[in-house]
Amino acid sequence: MRISLFKIYIVLGLIACQPAVSATAQKPFKYSTDETTLNGAENLDAYIPLIKDKKVAIVANHTSMLGKTHLVDTLVSLKINIIGVFAPEHGFRGMEDAGAKINSTTDEKTGLPIVSLYGKNKKPTVEQLSDVDVVLFDIQDVGARFYTYISTMSYVMEACAENKKKVIVLDRPNPNGHYVDGPVMKKELTSFVGMHPVPVIHGMTVGEYAQMVNGEKWLLNGVQCDLTVIPVKNYDHHTLYTVPIAPSPNLKTQEAIWLYPTTCLFEGTELSVGRGTDNPFTMAGHPNITIKNYSFTPVSMPGSKDPKLKDQKCYGINFATDSKWGHKDALKHLDIIFIMELYTHYPDKTKFFISFFDKLIGNTTVRQMILDRKGESEIRDSWKKEVEDFKVIRKKYLLYED
Repeated sequence: MRISLFKIYIVLGLIACQPAVSATAQKPFKYSTDETTLNGAENLDAYIPLIKDKKVAIVANHTSMLGKTHLVDTLVSLKINIIGVFAPEHGFRGMEDAGAKINSTTDEKTGLPIVSLYGKNKKPTVEQLSDVDVVLFDIQDVGARFYTYISTMSYVMEACAENKKKVIVLDRPNPNGHYVDGPVMKKELTSFVGMHPVPVIHGMTVGEYAQMVNGEKWLLNGVQCDLTVIPVKNYDHHTLYTVPIAPSPNLKTQEAIWLYPTTCLFEGTELSVGRGTDNPFTMAGHPNITIKNYSFTPVSMPGSKDPKLKDQKCYGINFATDSKWGHKDALKHLDIIFIMELYTHYPDKTKFFISFFDKLIGNTTVRQMILDRKGESEIRDSWKKEVEDFKVIRKKYLLYED
């Protein structure tokens, strides 16, 4: 039996969340790990016939595992003709800082060339795809629009469509796949942290998301790629999935993954989200915040070499442990109240937000409503209709019971 690198949090604590969550779900949650699901990558019989005798490139990182063996190593052992690896943000081994320059290099174990798809080269070039017949995509996502692995997947699909290369997405569960919430991104704010008109939490696996991007013709010039999705077995959108490997250096715990769609919004403020601590994305704070009951000090560490507010004592809230907030609400909706609360306690309100906030939230409306001191329910109502409209589109591409 494989043991998760994350602890599976106390079932009683999770069950306590169910009454609030079941108000938006027709079924109670099921709890799942890699011991009870079969990821697309593990269903070798479904895709080996599609890549046998083909020249294959793989979009992968440290989460691309079949048990204790990396997908690349497994396919090499099966004599599949792997000719190269494309690496997303954080690199092939997943330890680089967010936004860090990722250099193209060679994998020491296999000798395969690794091409970075981050920085200036976000989209595979004609030359990089020239010897490729099919591209496999296998990366663990966390279900937030601004988590850049789905942006990398979109660029890969676009390049493959333009160069007539097949794409196979090896699907994995979405640990935030049980709900949809947050503003739908406005076109004028398109960026690498938001490429398509979807809510902050889209409630789709990468395979479902790929089908939607392709089916809605959201790729450049409306191109569509030759796409096959290898689905997950024993998974649906009522499943709370515990990821076995931290999907990036600063999402170290399951609470952080649940909180991330909300706490990442603090990256669009002057506050620290705890990069440079043991539990980033479970907290937010600043040296000048007037709340003094919780503090942390960001320091340089692997995966966060130069964190915001480094070596400065920050005051704020730990959303994973604070009895008033807790992470349980992150199981059902985007907690915009987190942003509103710390805005209230920030002395210079003219400097609280930075321009990046609008790109993360997907519009300019939410920031302005917070500045105008609108209430939480009014702010949430501002995106209610567009979420319902998105769900109609989403439904066409779901592979798993919703």
